[in-house]
Amino acid sequence: MAQTELSPSEVEELVVKLAKEGVLPSRIGLILRDQYAVPKVKVVTGKSILQILKERNLQPSLPEDLANVIKRAVTLYEHLAKHRKDFKSKRALEILESRINRLARYYKRKGMLPKDWRYDRERAALLVK
Repeated sequence: MAQTELSPSEVEELVVKLAKEGVLPSRIGLILRDQYAVPKVKVVTGKSILQILKERNLQPSLPEDLANVIKRAVTLYEHLAKHRKDFKSKRALEILESRINRLARYYKRKGMLPKDWRYDRERAALLVK
């Protein structure tokens, strides 16, 4: 279904449709590029995918990169519950949690997370599932 020219409103509708289906913003860009021959959404519409989703109140609750790092930390935390002597994984978890806190500070500064948002190991599994 490779079309040659889509109007900006058609591209926006495709972004909204894909977001309502549960597709992540980064995947939306790939789908539009590969299936609809839209090289960059911002060039066609003048707005980024996240800006379009924000206008329609469809943006994800957590930024995508932060959610992915939290998922990895939850997986590692579950591994450490079974393998308590895995010291390399303990260190890797410390590094991941440090990255989570750095990203959280950045997104608080940019206004994408509430100022009182905090990472909590016990709640993290609920955040990403």
